[in-house]
Amino acid sequence: MFRAAFDYDPSIDYNVHGYIGMMDVICSHCEAAKFSGETAGMCCVNGKVKLPEFEPPPEPLQSLIFETSPESKHFLNHIQENNSSFQMTSFGATKIIRDQFMPTFKIQGQIYHLAGSLLPLPDANHQFLQIYFIGDKNRELNQRCTIGSHTKREILCELQDLLHQHNELVQLFKTAMDRLPSDNHRIVIRADKTPTGEHSRRFNAPTIDEVAIVIVGDHFQSQNIILHRRNEQLQRVSELHRCYDALQYPTLHWNGHDGYSIPMINPSTGT
Repeated sequence: MFRAAFDYDPSIDYNVHGYIGMMDVICSHCEAAKFSGETAGMCCVNGKVKLPEFEPPPEPLQSLIFETSPESKHFLNHIQENNSSFQMTSFGATKIIRDQFMPTFKIQGQIYHLAGSLLPLPDANHQFLQIYFIGDKNRELNQRCTIGSHTKREILCELQDLLHQHNELVQLFKTAMDRLPSDNHRIVIRADKTPTGEHSRRFNAPTIDEVAIVIVGDHFQSQNIILHRRNEQLQRVSELHRCYDALQYPTLHWNGHDGYSIPMINPSTGT
């Protein structure tokens, strides 16, 4: 079984080759459950990394997620389609295997997200981020209703109003859109930008090997996102970009806040 984790074989019953025990070791800093053989600081670097408090979403998303009404159950049962109606980037993979008899597919290889221009080419349909710039609420809603066959128009209408009001990325794109004088100009979302109100040194790259990350593939550069007003080219969004998740999962990141921007703190002072 040496190095078996690097050569997984689904035909092997790994349970018969040993037992690593229960996850009954609790971190004194973040209360994460770990196995007895795991390094003490692998979860939160001994208290130096502290996850931000969960911010409850505004209505109607709060009720749709946490209540048990018929609308909430319908939303949760079809949450992927509801999210697809608002995602700003497209989803793809290096290898997709489709079943010729079933409306399903399997993903092999690396997944990726693609971002297009803010406006479609003349006579082309609005897609993904472009839907936010249709300019008419009812037309925008009509376009979203065509994306998922199990979505409810009333729920999409409420979520559409919520994202236009609270999502910082949508507001950023709208503001930039008004300032772009021509199709030759572009919007750049920097990958290394410090969040508003934070000191830049709190987000410096680590200088010692306290945290390690394994990345498969060649796309590991923290590249900027460059959006054009109108362009037929698609841009691959880096997996390490701070907006990577917020662009693809707007129902989860409803406020459009940055991801991967958790500063390290002093465990003794909490600052």
